[in-house]
Parts: sequence; C-alpha cells; structure tokens
Amino acid sequence: MDSDQELVTRALDGDQQAFAKLVEAYQNSVYNLAYRMLGDGGEAEDAAQEAFIRAYRHLNSYDTSRSFKTWLLSIASNHCIDRIRKRRLIWLSLDDILPIHPALASPEPDPEEAAVEHERSAMIQKMLAELSAEHRAVIVLHYWYAMTCSEIAEALETTESTVKSRLFRARQALAAQMQSQMGESKATTPAFSTAW
Repeated sequence: MDSDQELVTRALDGDQQAFAKLVEAYQNSVYNLAYRMLGDGGEAEDAAQEAFIRAYRHLNSYDTSRSFKTWLLSIASNHCIDRIRKRRLIWLSLDDILPIHPALASPEPDPEEAAVEHERSAMIQKMLAELSAEHRAVIVLHYWYAMTCSEIAEALETTESTVKSRLFRARQALAAQMQSQMGESKATTPAFSTAW
C-alpha cells in the first residue's frame, strides 16, 4: 500500500488515480470536520469538495515531511473559518441548526439510544455554533481529530500558546452553555467540562 507521500508524488507527476486514492482515504474526515464546524450537511459537502480542490491546486506546496492528513485538515478548517466569517452577516437562530447528519450516526442503535444520541449531538452542534470560528476550529480539531496543540497550531498557522488560549476560552464558553442548559432542563447533556 502506497504512503500518502508516495501518492502525492505520483499525483504531482500527473497520476490522477493517486489523488483519487487520497480523496477516498480522507473524504470522511474532511466532511466530518466541515460538518462539525458548519453545522449543515449540504454546506459541509460543498466545503469538503472545495478543500480537496484547494489541496489539489496547492499540492506542490505540500511538505512531505508533514502529515498529509494534518495539512489537508488545515486547508479544510481554514476554508470553514472563512465561510463562517462570511455568513456572520446573517444571524442564524439556534433553531435553524440541522440535526446530526445520518453519516455521523452510529450503526443501528436501539430507539432509546438513538433518541438520546440525537439529542446529545444536536445539543453539541448548537453549542459549537455559538463559538467563534477560531474557537470552534480548535475544539473540533482537538476533540474530534485528537490533534495536539502543536499540530493544531501548525494547521491553523498560529502559535501553540494561542491554540491553548483558544481551547481554554472555548471550554469555558461550552461549560457556561452547559450550566445554562442544565438550569433550563434536566435533559441528558453532552460530556463537556472545563477539565478537558
């Protein structure tokens, strides 16, 4: 099996099948990142497609000593941040957030588990939607993609201390939202805490 770096080299030499293999390997990761950041399935599909187009156009700037996945996710997250900034002009009510995309749901849970998971996912998506684009990016990259602060700093082209600061502030905001939610209802809430 070819490594990502070998596939990139072949793609740069004009082998379109090599790039297709990279798309196939990472399409779910890129889509899931876009969905978590944007909260809309259709917009996430568009953003994921645009991320791959941008990656292909800039493939010659990829440093093969870096992780291809990190490089690709940095393109996707930066594109999502740009989209969020552009749409900030339009206020979206939390009620407009779509439920979790079926592709992200676990395979065939029982009805009670499905209802609880749907409620938890919808609540997480609502809480993420209230974060700034920068805070949302660090949360998604850290908790959904298990990237370290240094990897996130590299992906978002910022410093590690900035990433740590954003993570801290994002956790505080999410914890405050959870306390607010728990005060409003006794419904099951996602496991966000400042102890992350």
